[in-house]
Amino acid sequence: MKATAKAHTNIALIKYWGKRDESLILPMNNNLSLTLDGFYTTTSVEFREDLTSDSFYLNEKAVSGKEFDRVTTFLDLIRSFAGRPNFFADVRSTNHVPTAAGFASSASGFAALAAAATESLGHDISEQELSMLTRQGSGSACRSIYGGFVEWEKGTQSDGSDSYAVQVAPEDHWDIRVAAVVLSSNTKKILSREGMKRTVETSAFYSSWVDSIPDDLEQIKQGIKDKDFEKVGRIAEANCLKMHATTLAANPPFTYWNDRTVAVMDAVRNLRENGVPAYFTIDAGPNVKVLYLPENEETIKNALRDVPGVNDVIVSRSGQGITYL
Repeated sequence: MKATAKAHTNIALIKYWGKRDESLILPMNNNLSLTLDGFYTTTSVEFREDLTSDSFYLNEKAVSGKEFDRVTTFLDLIRSFAGRPNFFADVRSTNHVPTAAGFASSASGFAALAAAATESLGHDISEQELSMLTRQGSGSACRSIYGGFVEWEKGTQSDGSDSYAVQVAPEDHWDIRVAAVVLSSNTKKILSREGMKRTVETSAFYSSWVDSIPDDLEQIKQGIKDKDFEKVGRIAEANCLKMHATTLAANPPFTYWNDRTVAVMDAVRNLRENGVPAYFTIDAGPNVKVLYLPENEETIKNALRDVPGVNDVIVSRSGQGITYL
């Protein structure tokens, strides 16, 4: 049976940075994101008895090496979960997200893969179970199962049975928007998994970062409930800066920013100083995402496009969760 699923990427407003269990992908802290309608992955999976191995095509090109191994290892997990260990799959994925450049392509990618694969096997699965399963392919992908504002609960159980995403507010709760500022679509030198591990193990700032999360979460969830843009933006921007500070205190230190990243951050601050509410956040990559309200969209886009080195500005609204095509 062939199944096709579509998943949108998400941007973390309270960051996920560091694991308490590397193999099960269990986070050190609860985190919270907004699903975006502007970036997504569509994946078709067909399990067939006549296949003797998996195949994976991304944007119509056959994939091999580490990327293929990561997909087929995740398919092994799904096969085991569904009780069909001897079925191999043909996977065809189209990614409308710059890969490995800090736009969370793995989030939409693994969410779509998990949804399509379980559907292809005819396995009836709840959204909570799908979130737990997806988490083991890519941590942030567990949040892309849902639309709107989503919290990934870290859980306390060693087997990960209580670590999954829950929806905080649906996509139609609030028309808050995100401008993705594209500075580079190049693959980043230090992948998120490597960066997290180094930071957890060596950063002098890491424990303080983790300790700050519960208050940030409580405050931002109240801001989302009240539709308090200034509060949500201020907390998200500060949380982002704290996360990136941990990488500068790692051994050896590293950063995902470049000079254009800093220029966009300065442009956002200048907008605020001139009475236009806008706040930035940055995941593990150089590209910047800017939070704003719809009435300021043209002003925001024009200001960001005027920054030297900006290749594109892509606007997103709050996106929906998994859909089946």
